[in-house]
Amino acid sequence: MEKVEGYVFTALCSTNLLVSCLLFSRITREQREPYMDEVFHVRQAQKYCNGRFDEWDPMITTLPGLYLASVGVIKPVVWLVDLTGKVVCSVAMLRFINLLFNGGILYLLYLIICKLHLKEKTKTASRRILSALSLSTFPVLYFFNFLYYTDAGSTFFILFTYLMTLYGCHKASALLGVFAIFFRQTNVIWVAFCAATVVANKMDETWRTEQSKKKDDKSPCQIPFSVNGVKRVMRFLLEFLTTANHVKAVTLVAWPYILVAVGFIAFIVLNDGIVIGDRTSHEACLNFPQLFYFFSFALFFSIPTSLCYHRALRFLNTLKKQPLLYLLITGLCLLLVWKFTFVHKYLLADNRHFPFYVWKRVFQKHEAIRFALIPGYVFAAWNFMDTLKSRSLFWILAFLVCLLAATVPQKLLEFRYFIVPYLLYRLHMPLPSLTRLVLEFLLYTAVNAATLYIFVNKTFQWPNSPAVQRFMW
Repeated sequence: MEKVEGYVFTALCSTNLLVSCLLFSRITREQREPYMDEVFHVRQAQKYCNGRFDEWDPMITTLPGLYLASVGVIKPVVWLVDLTGKVVCSVAMLRFINLLFNGGILYLLYLIICKLHLKEKTKTASRRILSALSLSTFPVLYFFNFLYYTDAGSTFFILFTYLMTLYGCHKASALLGVFAIFFRQTNVIWVAFCAATVVANKMDETWRTEQSKKKDDKSPCQIPFSVNGVKRVMRFLLEFLTTANHVKAVTLVAWPYILVAVGFIAFIVLNDGIVIGDRTSHEACLNFPQLFYFFSFALFFSIPTSLCYHRALRFLNTLKKQPLLYLLITGLCLLLVWKFTFVHKYLLADNRHFPFYVWKRVFQKHEAIRFALIPGYVFAAWNFMDTLKSRSLFWILAFLVCLLAATVPQKLLEFRYFIVPYLLYRLHMPLPSLTRLVLEFLLYTAVNAATLYIFVNKTFQWPNSPAVQRFMW
């Protein structure tokens, strides 16, 4: 880090923490009691604070990473400053843990951006800093910094895991991946992604070596999307994965991740599934439209950085050149929307969440709406892929497989499940211009201001309950 850049980034981190603390103070004054899922998380954390590690709330479905981390931070602080009474492990103190994670997320985002865009390092200090700041205020993630949910800690450890993978510290990465899994079991998918990037790098090296022998300078991301191109890639993948030397080389590097996978499989066998506690609301299914919802979500939040006039023209030209291909893709999407749309009971019943209103005011307007949106899904998916075209084909394949695994089995439309894949997608885009980054930051700030204002000021009550209800992601 250059000296001036270091000073600027340090000042930015301090300012970010100050602003977040002011918002935290306002939100905590307005909502002093645990809200929604906080009821279970706070109660469990307080049991751990009191040393009752053998007690477990059956309504909690995630492992105790959040509570262990909270106790690990709070107990030494309490001992150092000699705190006693109700303030110890209070709702406010537990929530503040996520503000600490937010500061860590900002720093990790900056380090990952520096590593991924190393070739541009001499010219892009302001863009790297602003990109990290903007992503740290990503609305769905930023909102939950002020409540005692698992999202901030989960995202922190996944980003830390990936940073260590980028630096080739695979043992540290695997260990951090275990911490991430302790926050949310589905994070095993993103630990697997870290391992898959190691395999993808080996594949890239092998591909380049083979093509140099054939005097063919095409990189994997330049292979034409055609029947012959697909056959060529499939043949290479099959040969790579069945060649003993390649498998040995990958295993020697990726063995820490293999140990994590073996341990997780053992956990599934012993636990008789991934979910702990109440499993009735977390049943897996093949909800393929979740992938379409994610592409739409990614398009909306990346409009300032990914969308432009020339890209839209390229899409139209692609449609003209390959109409049959896009007709087949649209037909497949129609089939998936028709036969594989699942609606969770919470999505229809809980009017405190924004997805409830998205579903009610868009998808439930008319039966045909879900089919009418398919052209938009196709464009959103194309835009998603086009912005990642600078990455190698094998990296993209690894990311898409993990994206499918993270979204499709989820029955509930929950924007929080999109946080990690969106951040990884945005991090791997070419570094946007300063103007685009400013627009992205303004978009995120506007959405954050709106959602926090609504949460604090637009309260309501259910007819059969005196409790104050609030709108949230």
